[in-house]
Amino acid sequence: MRKLLMAAALAMGLCAAATTEARTVRWAASGDPNTMDPHSQNVGTVTMVLQQIYDPLIARDQELGLAPGLATRWEQVEPTRWRFWLRDGVKFHEGQPFTAADVVFSITRAQQPTSNFAIYVDTIDRAVQVEPLVVDVITRVADPILPNKIASLLIMSQSWSEQHNATRPQNTRAREEMYTTRNTNGTGAYRLTVREPDVRTVMVRSNDWWGWREPASRDANITEIIYRPIASDATRVAALLSGEVDFVLDPPLQDLNRLRAAPNIKVTEGPEVRTIFLAMDVHRDELLYSDVRGRNPLKDIRVRRALYQAIDIQAIHRTTMRGQSVVTGTFFPPQVNGYVQEEDVRLPYDQARARALLAEAGYPNGFEITLDCPNNRYINDEQICQAVVAMWARVGVRARLNSMPLAPFFAKIQRDDTSIYLLGWGVPTLDALYSFQSLLRSRDGGQGNGIWNYGRYSNARMDELIEVMTNQSGAPRQEAIREALRIYREDVPHIPLHHQMIPWAMRSNFTIPHMANNQPYFRWARLN
Repeated sequence: MRKLLMAAALAMGLCAAATTEARTVRWAASGDPNTMDPHSQNVGTVTMVLQQIYDPLIARDQELGLAPGLATRWEQVEPTRWRFWLRDGVKFHEGQPFTAADVVFSITRAQQPTSNFAIYVDTIDRAVQVEPLVVDVITRVADPILPNKIASLLIMSQSWSEQHNATRPQNTRAREEMYTTRNTNGTGAYRLTVREPDVRTVMVRSNDWWGWREPASRDANITEIIYRPIASDATRVAALLSGEVDFVLDPPLQDLNRLRAAPNIKVTEGPEVRTIFLAMDVHRDELLYSDVRGRNPLKDIRVRRALYQAIDIQAIHRTTMRGQSVVTGTFFPPQVNGYVQEEDVRLPYDQARARALLAEAGYPNGFEITLDCPNNRYINDEQICQAVVAMWARVGVRARLNSMPLAPFFAKIQRDDTSIYLLGWGVPTLDALYSFQSLLRSRDGGQGNGIWNYGRYSNARMDELIEVMTNQSGAPRQEAIREALRIYREDVPHIPLHHQMIPWAMRSNFTIPHMANNQPYFRWARLN
């Protein structure tokens, strides 16, 4: 009898979920995803949409801790073997049952050359099906943070991918068009119904999603999400104030006080796990887009230090960012495991010293260079670059600003077609290895090594330390991270600027948890 009552209660709950009163949220941000392929582009504008549609094995809770996803539990059964027990009864949006074969397929797919997610599967040798709902992930070395990485890998249907000739990720660098560019089939809380690039993306609630029964999602009531990219700051704000949209992910800083004072509008804010910095080509013998012939000024540490010390970061913090930034001398924030406050020290702002360093390096009259910059990806990204260009001009470096929307910007830097560029870096694993391996590891062809190192920085000692971070735990690992942070500070492969503060603006009747990864999770949202 008790079992019958429990079954009846569950059926009533599912019925209630299926008949949830319609609640449509109209959401806007400045940029649009450049693909719907879950293993192609590891960038926030893609993830913010796809994590509504697809699930990982391991999810993140509202504090960004690890939580059950498509795997209900996991265990390191041997030093190089992790076992995942999968959730029963899950189906993809088009009806295919979720099994261990889909996990094996997705991990293998993410390891392929056209994937930008290799950083999450870099230590994996193979995944094997143990039972229909049990998977073993076998690593080449002991990987103490594998669950943190797996939490960023979305799971696809093997049969659906094979049916649509999508067994490998889309090659966005080659501007390839595939079925997965515009179509999806996940197990997540929402399913894609309309995809019009740069116009709108529509997702509707999947009433069969397993997570609606979880405590965090029981009160969620969003049945439809309409996402609109609106590049113009003024237009985005006007749409929110007029009620045309309900939620703006990236309100312009200059309008925050106006929004706070507006009726029926609220602003939530907090620090993001994202650092803004300038990366430089320190590899080529002759620099692209420069008037220097036969040499690359950026290979000279004196030039890198000069560019660094010419930047008045406090002026950028005070004026460009309107106080909504945390100035830094390193490349990941305190929320990330491995952060060392003593290594978070900037070179001092000193224009006279910058001019002297340029002269010592053989450039007493400076030189020309082109700064590539997105204009719709990070908070005030183009304005930051404009400020930097003006500051460099005062020490004789004549920088041409080349700003562009995020899709052509990422395509350009991923072709190594750049000299110096602005980048924002989030840390979804919340561990230092992710940043070191992606941004500073030599591009030697290893899985994930230097996958975002478009300046092609290479330092043998740094590579050794990253190997220690990958293979060891405890005190040896922390010491390796600390030494690597010191090398980063002294060698200046990047010019760090600040950690982002992220405000979100929304209608007062809309509620959604503010997340430090700047990702909106509509499965926890309500519209009253």
